[in-house]
Amino acid sequence: MQPIGNAPAVKLAIVGVSRDCFPVGLTRTRLSRLVDACTEAKLDVYGCETIIENERNAVKALDEAKAHGANAAVVFLGNFGPEGPLTIFAQRFGGPVMFCAAAEESKADLINGRGDAYCGMLNASYNAGLRNLPVYIPQMPVGLPDALAAEIKHFIKVARMLLGVQGLKLFAFGPRPQDFYACNAPIKPLYHLGVEVMENSELDLLQLYQAVDPGDADVAATAKEMAEELGQGNTYPDLLPKLARFEVALLRFAQEQLGSRQYAIFADKCWPAFEKAFGFVPCYVNSRLASKGMPVACEVDMYGALSEFLCQLASDQPATLLDINNTVPNDLVSEIADLKGAAPIDLFMGFHCGNTPSCCMKNCSLKFQLIMNRLMEDPTQQPDITRGTLEGQLRPGATTFFRLQGNAEGQLVSYVAEGHILDVDPHSFGGIGVFAIPNFARFYRHVLIGKRFPHHGAVAFAHCGKALYDAVQMLGVTDINVPLPASLRYPGENPFALDMGAIAASV
Repeated sequence: MQPIGNAPAVKLAIVGVSRDCFPVGLTRTRLSRLVDACTEAKLDVYGCETIIENERNAVKALDEAKAHGANAAVVFLGNFGPEGPLTIFAQRFGGPVMFCAAAEESKADLINGRGDAYCGMLNASYNAGLRNLPVYIPQMPVGLPDALAAEIKHFIKVARMLLGVQGLKLFAFGPRPQDFYACNAPIKPLYHLGVEVMENSELDLLQLYQAVDPGDADVAATAKEMAEELGQGNTYPDLLPKLARFEVALLRFAQEQLGSRQYAIFADKCWPAFEKAFGFVPCYVNSRLASKGMPVACEVDMYGALSEFLCQLASDQPATLLDINNTVPNDLVSEIADLKGAAPIDLFMGFHCGNTPSCCMKNCSLKFQLIMNRLMEDPTQQPDITRGTLEGQLRPGATTFFRLQGNAEGQLVSYVAEGHILDVDPHSFGGIGVFAIPNFARFYRHVLIGKRFPHHGAVAFAHCGKALYDAVQMLGVTDINVPLPASLRYPGENPFALDMGAIAASV
């Protein structure tokens, strides 16, 4: 089967606004320069011909933007701007909207050429508040064209995530496992975000699989594709037709059941009943769907699937879902020359059975799941139903660990932490790597444990914390956590225990 499109394309319109007591030509000239700067930065934007000076212009600009297929918009204050009409545009647009404004260009033109947009941004923001509009305002919202083009480039990433959530359907199969209560999260906050949820049983999943003819041409093509992807790591060629049949079943189900939405993700029950019913573990298939842009979270972790999807949109590449799993032994730490700014106590291993895409691995091969094998099969015999994991060392480089979670109280909370996956052999099984995130040890205690986050975290293979933070904030989440340096205390942290130098020295 061909790779599917499972992410929104942002089509951005920039509309200029002008207060009627300022020259409209000032906004028109500055808008033209901003569009040129965006084009120079290789951003595909449409500059609206209509300049908003009044409510009629706002309606006309809406029609123009929609006629050009815009699903995100930048409202640009070329001068002070009319706060009422410009917020009417934002209110009726229906997609993500950013506000920004023009800085003054030269001391030689501060009489007829002064726009006062620095002042106008204050009123625009206030009026957005009056209308309860969640508009995006960048860190530095007033600037010259090149600086604003950089802010618009960032907004496109944020808008992509917001549009992705707006058009998302989450398919779940099976109840959350009893031994993983952390995955048993409330559904209502997902609806608050705008995500559509469709829950199904494990029997539904089995019937979908059985409905696919083993001799189907798509199954044969997918099995061939798997063999080519695995190369020398194809240790179980006899297993590929079963895995391919399962992949085809999931993709067809998603395409048939999207309904009113455009994008799909899964959160599936993957053990312990799965193996005895299907005859394999689904991990490699999960990895492949993630590589196609359709994350499949293990253990029916709905918020894990959503977090993985957001990481994918923020980084524009496949992501994965890992356990914050185990500490790194001292004798392994001693082999690492560069901890990338982290202390030894900040290191940990991120692990999962084998769901990480092959493109996110340094090395990988098809294996069996050791933990499940202990539980389900005779360890003296060759593994059978526990085969199907993609195992190896994670690709070293920049990373972002992220989670958006509906907590036990039904409130949305989140964390974002940037660091690196180190290029060191983890000496263990599964899809696994050593993570170095500066200031992680205290973050682990006072945020992950202190705020009761579950063991799963989504992993982007890039630094994309800025985009994730802004997108989550735009989604209405106010409790967003990041690792703090030793100079700053977490709420409730004992100040007398805050001696990181002594702690680091003792490791």
